[in-house]
Amino acid sequence: MVRTVRKSRLKRATIGDWVIVVIMIGLILICILPVLSVVATSLSDPAAIMRRTVALLPRTEVQHVVDNVIVDREFPIGASLDAYRDILTDARFMRALGWTAILTFITTIAQLTMTVLCAYPLTYDHLKGRKIITFIIIFTMYFSAGLIPMYVLLDTIGLINNVMVLILPGLISVFLMIIMRKFFMGIPESLKESAEIDGAGPLMVLIKIYLPLSTPALATLGLMYAVGRWNGFTDALMFMPAAEMAHYRPIQLLLFHILQGMQGVDTTLDAGAAAAPGRTESVRAAAIVVAMLPILCVYPFLQRYFVAGVTLGAVKG
Repeated sequence: MVRTVRKSRLKRATIGDWVIVVIMIGLILICILPVLSVVATSLSDPAAIMRRTVALLPRTEVQHVVDNVIVDREFPIGASLDAYRDILTDARFMRALGWTAILTFITTIAQLTMTVLCAYPLTYDHLKGRKIITFIIIFTMYFSAGLIPMYVLLDTIGLINNVMVLILPGLISVFLMIIMRKFFMGIPESLKESAEIDGAGPLMVLIKIYLPLSTPALATLGLMYAVGRWNGFTDALMFMPAAEMAHYRPIQLLLFHILQGMQGVDTTLDAGAAAAPGRTESVRAAAIVVAMLPILCVYPFLQRYFVAGVTLGAVKG
């Protein structure tokens, strides 16, 4: 009887595991297939795109000519880098890409600094007014004045059509600050107490103990901040409308304009290429791929920090 119960439990667990695997594979396909379709479009010939023969693999056009007359066309699997050449030789696109990389790096460092400086003092029980300060901070996460008061405020302090409008208003996320505070509170108190006995002040405790032990949290929050800044464009769209600020607009805003058909790339195409109806779709797809590659390349370097906390076993009994 005991063996039967154990086998039935093992069988149910195995079926549940397979259900989870199937669900996860389905979610992975939902995320990956659109990306593969965009990549295939960026690598395909315009004629193949217009014939709608492109799905998940890029296609090229092969013409069969007899006596200077096209008698047949085929669209076998093949790649064309013309769209990427147009994008990578476009001065405006590459300038926006470089500026966005610099902006993301500066903003992420500033955001992590402000998040740590806000979360760390809130871990001290003897901090006067800690509950009130925490309540005020959390209150802003649920309630905001709205877009128009935000615009009026930024205009009053001189941030409209100013590069700093892309950095200062989003210097801290309350949600991520709470995560950082929870991580700090999980660090054993004995480490802090031993440092304080040795004469270390709060700032030294933060630098020598808390920050080295918080590498996984900092990496995770840094990636979230970086992705948010890299993908952000609404702030530049609303708060930097002046034409002279065009050089300081992020890549996602330029990509938004390209996808909306409001403006194309600067590359001068030859007459035959410009007349190809599918060329625009190929260039748009290539712009999407180039714009998302840098942030995807960052993740593998931070992935190893996402696994378990490093404070486990830090205090020996």
